[in-house]
Amino acid sequence: MSRESRNKIIAGAMTLALTLSAASCKSGDASENEGIYGGEAVVGITQEPMIFDPHTVEAAGDKEILFNVYEGLFKYDSQGALQPCLATDYVISDDSTEFTFTIREGVTFHDGSELDTGDVVYSLNRAAELMAEFADVTDITDNGDYTVTVTLGTPNAEMLSNFTVAIIPEGSGDTIGETRIGTGPFVFTSYEAGIGIVLTRNENYWNPELPYLDQVTFKVCADMDSGFLELQSGAIDIFPYLTTDKSQQLDTSRFDVLSLGSNMVQGLFLNNAVAPFDDVRVREALNLAINRDEIINLTMDGAGLPLTTAMSPVMGEAYDTSLDGTYAQDIERASELLAEAGYPDGFDMTITVPSNYLVHVNTAVALADQLSAVGINAEIEQVDWATWLDRVYTGRDFQSTVICLTSNYAPYEVISRYESSADNNFVNYSNPEVDSIIEQIPLTVDNTERNELYHQLLGYLTEDAASVYIQDPYSICAVSRRLEGYELYPMYVQDMSTVHLAETN
Repeated sequence: MSRESRNKIIAGAMTLALTLSAASCKSGDASENEGIYGGEAVVGITQEPMIFDPHTVEAAGDKEILFNVYEGLFKYDSQGALQPCLATDYVISDDSTEFTFTIREGVTFHDGSELDTGDVVYSLNRAAELMAEFADVTDITDNGDYTVTVTLGTPNAEMLSNFTVAIIPEGSGDTIGETRIGTGPFVFTSYEAGIGIVLTRNENYWNPELPYLDQVTFKVCADMDSGFLELQSGAIDIFPYLTTDKSQQLDTSRFDVLSLGSNMVQGLFLNNAVAPFDDVRVREALNLAINRDEIINLTMDGAGLPLTTAMSPVMGEAYDTSLDGTYAQDIERASELLAEAGYPDGFDMTITVPSNYLVHVNTAVALADQLSAVGINAEIEQVDWATWLDRVYTGRDFQSTVICLTSNYAPYEVISRYESSADNNFVNYSNPEVDSIIEQIPLTVDNTERNELYHQLLGYLTEDAASVYIQDPYSICAVSRRLEGYELYPMYVQDMSTVHLAETN
């Protein structure tokens, strides 16, 4: 794909769907946020929710639900921009070591207690204990004037995006996974395994214009096929992450189909610590053996951006366009590399894939077919989501897997998982040069210089063939026309605060 064609696709993807309006953390103007109050909506999900503690949650499917329950000092809006939320103002020192936040007054938690600086200090201290992103925090000070200052041991020009971390009531850490008390537009009401989650309207939300709906249900579906049937029957109102072929089957008089580029990276992720994927020649051979455009056409009906490195071009200037097309399919060269690595006749491998994600299962099938051309026999092992999280992501007990990696709309979060010691480096990638650059990025205040470092990192990851990056799949979502106001985000978010009943109801 030419750079010009890619840019056209990116531009089209980012302008498809609906006009993006104010996010829940903007104070808003009534004229911009007019909508009908009351009613209910059901969102279909294919992943069983597992963790409700906002400081320990890992799965993107859990985070997209909790977005409605918990809030941080900042919150992303539907255009991927950071907006002040529980903070109303902030000041960053010239050397990016001190961040002072003015805390929003008049905010109450779902249990009726009032948010104060003690809650902020407690929450950030807990995050510093549990989250790698806050490991360099040396002090969190309540200044006594409704401001809080966070001090870092070293400069970090990328730190601001981390302050989306949830603020919870002081002292609630041991029980927050059960009480689920936040400040968000919806209150966590109930959860039943295999059934779903019910959220109800926060009647005391600090933005009085939001939310509109009285109740939102996130309904667990066995898979995309069963969820799609429920969507068509009217049992589900919103169904995100559809495949193109499914979306084309919908009656457009009943549903709006929305599409947007994202910051997701789908790939065949290889465990760099186990044979044969501990050999860069083998990893490079796999990259050369596949046809990304063909896989995207088969699994997404063309609705994806082909990738050959670890970041989506939707991330903007941090992405290096010179890497596009690095691994065009070359069966002959792939076979040569396998022979050099000691596998002239190929080898057997296992692709472990979460069964609840049809697009990943279909991608694994397409990969197995293509890899057979170089003598690789790929067996597909389907596991449930809980097993995938425990064995593959946490335990790193796997050879290869097909999954989408997600992140906040922040380049550093996308790339920092490749640091050798990173807890989320489940592919066991290790390169001292990459570690050094990852350490430099937060210390680099100049944006142009930071982007150059990102380009270097992406270059190393491509050269090392850290995994087989395939595509950034477009987010495709069906929304019943009984609803209005739903916004697609360029990251895993289901923001229900702006959704309301259509006037025709």
